[in-house]
Amino acid sequence: MFTGLVSDVGTVLSVEGEGDLRRIAIRCSYDPAGIALGASIACSGPCLTAVSIVPEEGGCVFHVDAAAETLARTNVGAWAPGRRINLERSLKIGDELGGHLVTGHVDGLADIVTRETVTGGAWGPSERFTLRAPAGLARFIAEKGSVCLDGTSLTVNTVEGDLFSVLLIPHTLQVTTWGEREAGNAVNLEVDLIARYAARLTEARA
Repeated sequence: MFTGLVSDVGTVLSVEGEGDLRRIAIRCSYDPAGIALGASIACSGPCLTAVSIVPEEGGCVFHVDAAAETLARTNVGAWAPGRRINLERSLKIGDELGGHLVTGHVDGLADIVTRETVTGGAWGPSERFTLRAPAGLARFIAEKGSVCLDGTSLTVNTVEGDLFSVLLIPHTLQVTTWGEREAGNAVNLEVDLIARYAARLTEARA
């Protein structure tokens, strides 16, 4: 489980393999002593397993495998060396739950339709992103509810049909990859866990 609070931004070093399995090397600033082999790390949304960890000065390089389901539902298949990705370590008992409950199981891709600068204060401007949810997922997105986009826990500002908007404050833009996102990009979308189960229970009762 995760919270959607990004704790580091890593860089893809290499992508190996073709077809339904890719091995991806990611450089980060995490202390390698704190990452056990087999640990779960949210990589711009999807929960991936660290299959090797190599210590480096200032952090480490860890490798993850992305299989068919991940490649089909996320943007991982488009990752290339140099791409920056949002990282989060899995929750530990006693950790502060500052975002919302996130599983790291991406539901699909949301397309950024517009990016609009909102005049800010002394700390810089905020950015409003309007996104289009894929068919079948829009019903899980509610105004003032939570959504996880590229591994970032965000509050939904508005909903209109399959379009929804989120507002990124200057701090979030600085400590995640959102400052690099623009119209036309596809981001990993995980709908709120509670909304998913509430809808399933409603369907079962019907």
